[in-house]
Amino acid sequence: MGGTEHLTVQREGATLVLTLNRPESKNALSLPMLVGLYDGWLAADEDEEVRSVVLTGAGGCFCAGMDLKALAGDGMEGEQYRDRMTADPDLHWKAMLRHHRPRKPVIAAVEGHCVAGGTEILQGTDIRIAGESTTFGLFEVRRGLFPIGGSTVRLPRQIARTHALEMLLTGRPYDAGEAARIGLIGRVVPDGTALEAALAVAEQINACGPLAVEAVKASVYESAEMTETDGLAAELKRGWPVFATADAKEGARAFAEKRPPVYRRA
Repeated sequence: MGGTEHLTVQREGATLVLTLNRPESKNALSLPMLVGLYDGWLAADEDEEVRSVVLTGAGGCFCAGMDLKALAGDGMEGEQYRDRMTADPDLHWKAMLRHHRPRKPVIAAVEGHCVAGGTEILQGTDIRIAGESTTFGLFEVRRGLFPIGGSTVRLPRQIARTHALEMLLTGRPYDAGEAARIGLIGRVVPDGTALEAALAVAEQINACGPLAVEAVKASVYESAEMTETDGLAAELKRGWPVFATADAKEGARAFAEKRPPVYRRA
């Protein structure tokens, strides 16, 4: 299934589960993890049997941000991947979903710490579910740094600007309840159940027409960068072709016959 020593890849039916797997370092981002993440996004895009992706972390933690020493490739743990970064200097931004948007829905299952680079990756996901004890935050300014993973651009587009600026300029931690209230995450669940809840959402998505799901996701993001008039016109260009697919006919037929639809991406 691929993956690296810091990123595991598993299939759960039609869902690809990517797990940040460096619990001894609170899943801080390393070169092996970034390479594994990027390869995971590509695998999901290229495998037509994959209909959704769940991103989570091992050891009851999501991600505590960037491990600068590991990213620099000090020692043997990152050196074997150095050629990948040389060949594609943008790889780390694609891995963090700054310069890459998977066409399949991405659901974040978050526990423990989701701070700094963890909160930045979170902004590249589509649906976000967190355990009630999760901590969020962009701590960069407290260290004299800049959240260069995209937060100054994406966060004000995802939550109210006043909330985005407070998070960005204070560098303070947020608990899951407050993160949900400001719209950073969609749902809070009991600790230890975020992955289960995310997989349940993935199953609901997987039961839908895959061409329709991908077209809807693309339209939402595409129109966010347009005026309403242009967005509505673009929606028609993406939406009408879906109605002409065999999957659309199968959905209507299955409803009439009171049975689950069998979609074939056609």
